[in-house]
Amino acid sequence: MEAQTKRSLLERAHGSAFPMKMDIERQILSRVQRPPGLIPSSMIGLESLTGELDEFGFQDFLNDPKESDTITPVDMHEGMEVRLGLSKGPVSRSF
Repeated sequence: MEAQTKRSLLERAHGSAFPMKMDIERQILSRVQRPPGLIPSSMIGLESLTGELDEFGFQDFLNDPKESDTITPVDMHEGMEVRLGLSKGPVSRSF
């Protein structure tokens, strides 16, 4: 209900095109990601658009799983094949 109220207020203040523009920007920014194997995507553009960037929570200063040393690196080519549907999943390799 809150989102609908906010949308109607934006329509009244800025016209009907403004909320549609914001929806398109949200869709575009939600698809932007780094390739697999690199640092996980932060989605900072989407966070700035939605206002989540201004919030400060527990995960921002303590025990962020992204900062862990136990993350195993992923092969970038294999990750892209999985994302594009060319491969079924990561292949376990034994050395």
